[in-house]
Amino acid sequence: MNKKYFDANKELWDEYSKLHYGTETDGYNVESFLKGQTTLKPYELKEMGDVKGKTLLHLQCHFGLDTLSWAREGAIVTGIDFSSEGIKLAKLLAKRANLKGDFIETNLYDLPKVLSKKFDIVYTSIGVLWWLNDLKEWGKIIANFLNPGGFFYIAEIHPFSSVFDDETKDIKDLQVYYNYFHDPKPLEFTVDGSYASGEKKMEPKKEYGWNHSLSEIINSLIEAELTIEFLNEYPFTVWKQLPFMERGSDGYYRLKDQKAEIPLLFTLKA
Repeated sequence: MNKKYFDANKELWDEYSKLHYGTETDGYNVESFLKGQTTLKPYELKEMGDVKGKTLLHLQCHFGLDTLSWAREGAIVTGIDFSSEGIKLAKLLAKRANLKGDFIETNLYDLPKVLSKKFDIVYTSIGVLWWLNDLKEWGKIIANFLNPGGFFYIAEIHPFSSVFDDETKDIKDLQVYYNYFHDPKPLEFTVDGSYASGEKKMEPKKEYGWNHSLSEIINSLIEAELTIEFLNEYPFTVWKQLPFMERGSDGYYRLKDQKAEIPLLFTLKA
């Protein structure tokens, strides 16, 4: 990855880590987690199955809430992330929660240089692929770290939902705005707050990201010689991705006043 993009995104996620750790939001509520609440979603727990005693590698783990939630389910967990602040806070969170977990600061693409053991499960979740420019290499890395008989699981924002305008003020319906297919040149944004907490502000920072089609995601895994076990699509998501979404009693976000449902989230096991 271009160093300019990597360094900018790392700086952004260092700020996000500090912000999210200290802010109570739908997605990041440290105090509730410390009281025993899981951050894992029902569909993840159902689709992943029993993880007791299994080794689990969490790619792009942020500050470890989901990683340590899997530890509570009985998995032997390792989390990796490129944010030094995120990894520092993940280690602190593990200590506060009295849970075991290894956390490694590394760029995902450098992971084979710093980690040699293999795992029963490789896991990644929500908002991760946007930050990766090369999914073919991503697929190879996943395959490299799986034990024979192990599996990969991802829960992620559906690529189709990422084509719609989320920038125009007061927009009230679906308007196609972004490319669905991958462009090697990243999209560039200036952000002064977090997607998880619009009220908390920070110094403006650059963000660089890449859209990836569903076929690109699937083919990157197939080319890495993984076998797709299932692909599920859902008409809800876990954050307010578009301004006119509303949160239901189940905690998921859906399109408001839409006549038809579209896929907003997908899960895949390979």
